[in-house]
Amino acid sequence: MTDKIDSLLPPELLAAARRVVDANRAAGRRIALAESCTGGLVAAAITEIAGSSDVLGSSFVTYSNEAKVAMLDVPFEMIETFGAVSIAVAWAMARGAQERSDADIAVAITGVAGPGGGSDRKPVGTVVFGRAIKGADPEDIAADKRHFGDLGRGGVRLQAALCALELLMPGASLEGTP
Repeated sequence: MTDKIDSLLPPELLAAARRVVDANRAAGRRIALAESCTGGLVAAAITEIAGSSDVLGSSFVTYSNEAKVAMLDVPFEMIETFGAVSIAVAWAMARGAQERSDADIAVAITGVAGPGGGSDRKPVGTVVFGRAIKGADPEDIAADKRHFGDLGRGGVRLQAALCALELLMPGASLEGTP
């Protein structure tokens, strides 16, 4: 007989996901995700929490540029002009996830987890977050860039997932996010 495995995910990630599920359930909010460099890690953490279906309606893993265009309606010209790891693309990903899911809030994550793929302008550990809120003025772009440093692929993805979960909390601000 084998022992039960409750989760393969780190306890700090699960604790953050539990806070997101509980707070958004209490607020009556539905959430959506658009993940690139985290590859579904945020959605995996949220769905580890019993009752997460009360708040999570949709999650899009758009790892390739083509997926960002096809699934989230990110303009290809935007990706060509600014790059996939940019405030413009993160915001467009969040807006696309919110519109396609009709969620109250959507958060997007795009970045360079490493070990390769970095550049002088966008080194490994650069992650950009976008957030779209239903009914908000589309001209109010809510996106920000973080530099976590070269923590290793897993470290960058974990920090990005934790940051994204914080952005899903009611009342969260992009400014001052870890």
